[in-house]
This record gives sequence, C-alpha cells and structure tokens, in this order.
Amino acid sequence: MQLITLKIDKPEVTNFILGQTHFIKSVEDLHEALVNAVPGIRFGVAFCEASGKCLVRWSGTDTAMIELARSNAQAIGAGHSFIIFLDDGFYPVNVLNAVKMVPEVCRIFCATANPTEVILAETDQGRAILGVVDGYCARGIEGEEDILWRKNLLRQIGYKL
Repeated sequence: MQLITLKIDKPEVTNFILGQTHFIKSVEDLHEALVNAVPGIRFGVAFCEASGKCLVRWSGTDTAMIELARSNAQAIGAGHSFIIFLDDGFYPVNVLNAVKMVPEVCRIFCATANPTEVILAETDQGRAILGVVDGYCARGIEGEEDILWRKNLLRQIGYKL
C-alpha cells in the first residue's frame, strides 16, 4: 500500500464538498438534491464509478464547475468518491443537509473553500480516501476581539440575526 496526498485544484474562494457514495445513480440524485435545495444553483458534480467501466460520471449546471469536478475526481480516482464544486455565491451550508440526505451518500469528508489535501491509500486493487487536510493548523485561542469579529461577520453575511 502506498499513501498519497493530492491537493484539490481550484480557485481560492471556490467551495466544494467531497464525499463517498455507493451507487451509479448518485450522480443524478446529487444533481436533483442540489437544484431542489437552491433554485438556480450553479455547480458541477463528478463521481468515480467503482465497477464496470470505472468511469468518472458527471453532471451539473455550470461548465466551469463541471470541469473542476471532472478533473479533480479523475485525479482522486478513489472508487465511489464524489466531489461537488459550487460556483461563486453558493455555499455548502445551503446544500449540505440535502446532499447528506441522498440515500446513496455514505459520508462527507469535507465541505470547504480552504486549501485542501486528500489523503489517499493506493493498493493493487484501487484507491481509498483516508481523510483530508482542510485548511491550516490552529494558531491560538480566540480572544474577546476575535469573538466580536466572528459574531459581527455572521450577522453581516446574514447567517445570524
């Protein structure tokens, strides 16, 4: 077995969701979950088929996001993994529960815009996602000024009243 780290290739502010599912129908079900959760959403989704032709299956509503999803899924190459890229102005917090409720979804590894590395195990049979490195190490404990900044930010962007 070989351990591999793979950096997700994306624009700095682009959000994505990385997960694992178990069935080819996941691509269509994830697509439907996203458009039902946020009308007009722009996204791309790609799924690594783990049997049969072992293709990267894909769908979406935005050409650039579809290409990001396809190229990153192909680079990851882990069977039954999926990746969703959300265009600017769309966020995981608005679709994550809908994604998790898709019957085929087994787990979510991350939902982030941070720089991310995927930790993969590769064997003679194939690849598996062991986990992710999402962002950077903690640098300290927030103080009173940091708490105020966090609370103001959440209210400024409309997530708290």
